[in-house]
Formats: sequence, C-alpha cells, structure tokens
Amino acid sequence: MIKKIIISLSVVAAIAFGFLYGKGLLSVHHGLEPPPSLAVLKLENPPKNAPSVAFTDGNGRRHALEAFRGRYVLLNLWATWCAPCVAELPDLVRLQARVPALRVVAVNTDRKGVDAAAFLRENRARELVPYRDSDVTMLKSFKAFGLPLTVLIDPQGKIIARAEGPAEWDDPEAVKYFRRVTGS
Repeated sequence: MIKKIIISLSVVAAIAFGFLYGKGLLSVHHGLEPPPSLAVLKLENPPKNAPSVAFTDGNGRRHALEAFRGRYVLLNLWATWCAPCVAELPDLVRLQARVPALRVVAVNTDRKGVDAAAFLRENRARELVPYRDSDVTMLKSFKAFGLPLTVLIDPQGKIIARAEGPAEWDDPEAVKYFRRVTGS
C-alpha cells in the first residue's frame, strides 16, 4: 500500500515538474547565473523559441539556425565597423576551443559585400565559419538594437540568455560557466 502511494506521488510530482518546465516557470538553466565577466549576459525567463532564420556561408549556401539543434549554440551578430564586435571575435574562438560542447555561430551583419572569411583571418578569428546575414533577417528577428548581440540557445532551440554588448567570453570564469551550462 505504501509503495503504491509513493509511486503515485512520484508520478504526480513528475507531471507537475513537466508542466512547470513546459510553461517556463521551472528551467534546467534556472540558478545558473553568469559570472561578473559575463555581466551583459541576461537569462531569459521563461526561455523563448529561437526564430526560424537562415544565413549564408562564404560559398553562398544557406544554413537554417534549426540545423544546429541538438547542441548549445552561442549565436553572435557582429559587423566589421563595430569595434567591440571585432575585439571579441578572438575571445569567441578561444571559448569555442575550451568548451567543445558549445558551438559559436558568428554571423556578420554588414549590408555591403564584405569578405567575412578574409576579415576573420585578419582579426585572429579564422577558426570561425564566415556566416553572413546580408538581408538583415537576423537583426530583425532577434530585435538587435545594437551590436554585438549574442544569444545562447539550448539544444531544444530555446533562447536561454542574451547579451547586448561585448563580454569577456574567454575569461576563466566564463569558460567554467559555459562548461556548467553545457554539462561538459
């Protein structure tokens, strides 16, 4: 009899937690506050679905953001004319190298024909794939009012955090934070 009560209570608790998580009232990311080096990174509560958008690579092939589902993505919108954006590109490269479970997707938002691959090579970020948002879809979809804009997306395609402005992405505390978030 007691065993049936315990099982019943466990089932009710699991359903309640599932409901709360689905409504965004309880999150697996809750309590993972970013360190001071990532002060601009604000947790989304509740997490939101990432927009359905696409961007191009250096060869002109389109890539849907949904194609990155199943892993953590740090989406960074940047431009060549944005000094803070350019300054943090090497930090993003080092972060990606130190946290392999995190995929950095850096998307250039320049409207004019910029050779993003050459620019990344010249600015110590050759390891990043040269993605471009030539039609400003990304800027509009993520409501970017300034650059850099960086968005942390979980494996289910939910935006769990957002940074408006530059951060110290490769700071040791930031690396520890992203390892905790990704479980790596």
